[in-house]
Amino acid sequence: MCLGESEISSTLLWFNMLAVEWDRLGNFVVERRFRTIDFTGQMILLGTGTSVGVPAIGCDCAVCKSSNPKNNRTRSGAILGLPDGNLLFDTSPDLRQQLLREGIGMVNAVVFTHEHADHLHGLDDLRLFPFALGHAVPIYCSTLVESRIRNVFDYAFDRREPTHAAAAPQLQILNIDANPFDVLNTRFQPIPLVHGPNCNVLGFRFGNVAYCTDTNFISDTSLELLHGLDTLVLDALRYTPHPTHFSVEQALEVVDRVRPKMTFLTHLSHDLDYESANLLLPENVRLAYDGLRIPLT
Repeated sequence: MCLGESEISSTLLWFNMLAVEWDRLGNFVVERRFRTIDFTGQMILLGTGTSVGVPAIGCDCAVCKSSNPKNNRTRSGAILGLPDGNLLFDTSPDLRQQLLREGIGMVNAVVFTHEHADHLHGLDDLRLFPFALGHAVPIYCSTLVESRIRNVFDYAFDRREPTHAAAAPQLQILNIDANPFDVLNTRFQPIPLVHGPNCNVLGFRFGNVAYCTDTNFISDTSLELLHGLDTLVLDALRYTPHPTHFSVEQALEVVDRVRPKMTFLTHLSHDLDYESANLLLPENVRLAYDGLRIPLT
């Protein structure tokens, strides 16, 4: 089947970026071409699953065995197609798989929500991007996340001369807190969240869209920052209460308070079947799924 130019979505048009690798003596080594889609103006939910993913290893439940691809959930993360580049939220252990699945070959910067393994341990997959960027990958995170990165990925900060290009991630760490900051010429408003008794998380508002994963409590001050949204992406692990995540009922209480036009529930466990859960939700609330695209407004 042949498609005319008018039938091909602009989001599926590939373009190439040329990067050249040089050795320590300045000799040309290899030419690398980076292929990526253009998804400017969209947020793609790369992963919408809980820390063990869905299907969970060894689980025989109906959702883990489901043939519905929207029940197949990699670890949570998202990426924004901004006019000045692609901004990644977190580096999940499934990052390589997620970027390949979506056809995304470039990450220009990363913002971290918190330091837990399911949001951090794919960081080594950033090693290739400095070839195209021409510099280290900018990393925006709290001082606590920075400390965890430096401990877990200590080899990325080794002062010895590297044996070869891309032997370790090249990172430029920039600290953020609850104050607004700019990345790729876009303003971000951090949303302080509580993730159980031992962890604080940052959600983020950008324009009229907000991404708030991994939380079981949002203060009144933070809720005020979520009013007037077109789209809210919000944690909702399962139907029953959990010590560090919202249940579906608790998430709906937040929706009732801030009243976004549309809400997608994320960080989902295998307790939630995509089709049956959506039948129980209000019309303006749906389960998220891997690959979901949300307009940036």
